[in-house]
Amino acid sequence: MTDPPGEGPAPEPVDQPVEASRSSTRRLVEWCLVIGGALLVAYLIQLTSLQAFSIPSESMLPTLHKGDRVLVNKWSYRLHDVHRGDVVVFTRPPAVTDTTIDDLIKRVVGLPGDEVTITGGHVEIDGHALDEPYLPPHMRTDDVGPIGCPVDHPCVIPDDQIWVMGDNRINSEDSRWFGPIPESTVVGRAAVRIWPLDRIDGL
Repeated sequence: MTDPPGEGPAPEPVDQPVEASRSSTRRLVEWCLVIGGALLVAYLIQLTSLQAFSIPSESMLPTLHKGDRVLVNKWSYRLHDVHRGDVVVFTRPPAVTDTTIDDLIKRVVGLPGDEVTITGGHVEIDGHALDEPYLPPHMRTDDVGPIGCPVDHPCVIPDDQIWVMGDNRINSEDSRWFGPIPESTVVGRAAVRIWPLDRIDGL
C-alpha cells in the first residue's frame, strides 16, 4: 500500500533520553577536565613559584605570630641574590632536633664574607652595629646559643652561606645554635602575610 499523495513516510522517533544522557556525560567530562586543569596549574605554581607557609613557633615575634600564614616566593633568589633583612624559609638544618618541623623561617642577618659579632646586646657586621628597625626597641641580641660570635672571635660567613636569626632574639633557635646555612637550602623569600585577614601585610 502506497502513502497518500502529499504525505511522506512517518519520521523516525527521536530517542531524546539517550541524547540528553550523552549531553550530560559530555558536560561532566568537560567540568572534570577544567577542575583537573585548575588543580594542576595550582600545583605547578606551588611547586615552582609560590607556596603558603604556616609559622610554627614564636621565634619571629613581633613580626610574625605562631599560626600566621605567609606566602613564600620561590623565584626571588633565581632572579637576584639574598638580601640582608629578608625573611626566608629554609630546610631544617640537621642540628635542629625537632623532626616535626620540615622548614624554618628566620631573617637574614649576615651575608657571605661578613664578620658577625654579637656584643652589648646587638649585632655588629664587620665591626659596625647593624641597624635593625624591625626589632622592638627593648629587644636584645645576646649569645644565647653555643655559637657566640664574640668580638675577639667573630663568625665569618663562608661563601654561598648566610647567617639567619629570629626577630624574637630571646627565644629563637637560629644561627647562634646551628651556624650559617647554605643558600641552597633556602626555599624562598616570605613576601607577604596572608593570614589572619586583619593582619595582611608585606614583609
